[in-house]
Amino acid sequence: MKSKSFNEKLIIALDVPEISTAKKLVEEIGEEGVFYKIGLELMMSDSYFELTSWLKNRGKKIFADLKLYDISETVGRAVANLSKHEIDLLTIHAASRSIMEQAARNKGAMQVIGVTILTNLDQRDLGEMGFDPQISLQDLVIKKAALALESGLDGVVASALEAKNLRQNFGEDFLIVTPGIRLEAFSGDDQKRVADVATALKNGASHLVVGRPITRADNPKIAARRFHEVIADTIANQN
Repeated sequence: MKSKSFNEKLIIALDVPEISTAKKLVEEIGEEGVFYKIGLELMMSDSYFELTSWLKNRGKKIFADLKLYDISETVGRAVANLSKHEIDLLTIHAASRSIMEQAARNKGAMQVIGVTILTNLDQRDLGEMGFDPQISLQDLVIKKAALALESGLDGVVASALEAKNLRQNFGEDFLIVTPGIRLEAFSGDDQKRVADVATALKNGASHLVVGRPITRADNPKIAARRFHEVIADTIANQN
């Protein structure tokens, strides 16, 4: 039987519109789900903290993927408020040093990680957003990660494609949470920088975030178990 900490490498994304749907998924997945991501969609449902309490009462860990971004004082106060709700992991945007330092000062026992570049963006998108086209996406992720770690954050969100460079540049002592993880190609995928489980782990990812390949599967529990099996096989082959 896998240990709970081993299971925590997989974070299941509850990207659904209603708390009832989220609860049903958690119950269907059962012991195969230990760590859950809940983001903006459920935050807007007026039941966010009802769901966090419900998950905690069932021994689950919570990743609040809220990607906070505002002036430093506002972000700091928001982080302080969230830290009172038994949130385990929170995202903010990897923005200015002062914003991230305020978040780090107010996080309490909660871990806070910085979003570098969203995994549905590519080099062309960055150019359209006004970033210097001479700076590659990989280099921009490195710059943002360096500032996030210097500011006291616990790690970053980055695609598995950037994880290897991050480990080479900054070592092992920080979190890399990687969205866009697949066992195989996913029909209608809106993520542009995706990777399979083995690549993500070999490149240094700490946690793998998986949504639709599990939550939209015919049997979410079996789908989650399959991800655990591939994670276990990959780690065994690395040792």
